Amino acid sequence: MIDEKFIGREYPATEYEIGREKMKEYAAAVGDMNPLYHDREVGGKSEYGGNIAPPNFAAVYNLMGCAQMFFDPDLGLNMAMLVHGEQEFEFVKPVKPGDVIKTSGKIAEVKSKGNNDIIVFEGRSVNQDGELVTVGRATFVIRGGN
Repeated sequence: MIDEKFIGREYPATEYEIGREKMKEYAAAVGDMNPLYHDREVGGKSEYGGNIAPPNFAAVYNLMGCAQMFFDPDLGLNMAMLVHGEQEFEFVKPVKPGDVIKTSGKIAEVKSKGNNDIIVFEGRSVNQDGELVTVGRATFVIRGGN
């Protein structure tokens, strides 16, 4: 079992600049061609005053911190047995092209269920003005325990 002493362990912030083309590519990949995500004219006339990223684009920047947890030598996670079990986001403020997003993360929960270990990573993402934009929680299952 993963030791509960790791609950609360924090990881340094990662940084990601929101790119207009990346937003458009992501929207196309997930089949969401809402013009608010790529059409400058539509975005300019919107309540946001410009294009915004699709909400689930948060998966790109919010989960970057997970890599730090995955390869934390103290945890020693068995990556061959790890699966992504669940993902949830709280969307606080839209992100726009050019925003620089910093995501800090921590281990929010550790538990066992049957023969499996479960670890939850929580990432908090802020923009260049320090405004909270997204909170994400990713649940990972290590099959057969760690």
